[in-house]
Amino acid sequence: MTGEKQKMIAGELYRPGDPELVRERAASQALQRRYNGTIVSDGDTRKTILDQWLGSRGSSCAIRAPFYVDYGYNIHLGADVFLNYGCVLLDVCPIRIGDMTQIGPMTQILTADHPRDAATRDAGLEFGQPIEIGRNVWIGGGALLLPGVTVGDDAVIGAGAVVTRDVPAATTVAGNPARPLVPRDVTD
Repeated sequence: MTGEKQKMIAGELYRPGDPELVRERAASQALQRRYNGTIVSDGDTRKTILDQWLGSRGSSCAIRAPFYVDYGYNIHLGADVFLNYGCVLLDVCPIRIGDMTQIGPMTQILTADHPRDAATRDAGLEFGQPIEIGRNVWIGGGALLLPGVTVGDDAVIGAGAVVTRDVPAATTVAGNPARPLVPRDVTD
């Protein structure tokens, strides 16, 4: 891959100041400004903006404004996905969210990352890692999902959790860093 956009999407080191990427972020911000000026009853307007902005979305998705993204075209939502107020999705790499997933307010889903090596950071290079969220996941408000994580179907992420590792299907995690909760026996 040669272009900075292709490098970015592939998770390779890239230059975020590339003119094409700067133009695409500006275009995304214009759509973001329009979307964030709407209210729930502006359903048709919201659908039109989301169709221009996101990579794909299933039927009956609901995203409460304000909603913040880098590009939009790397975000893919299944059917009946719900994002509450103030969610941030930094989509330098693909973000895929499965059907019927519900995401609480102020949640951050961040594919953007920075090199650990100071010289590479100083050179102005960045990279990202994709995030995959399964079907019927519930993410509590204020959760933070870091680059490269996968969340399995039917998982629950507690409010305020910082997800640094993959979450297996049907597992509940909470805390910082997020760890599986041990189910209590109802006879205790």
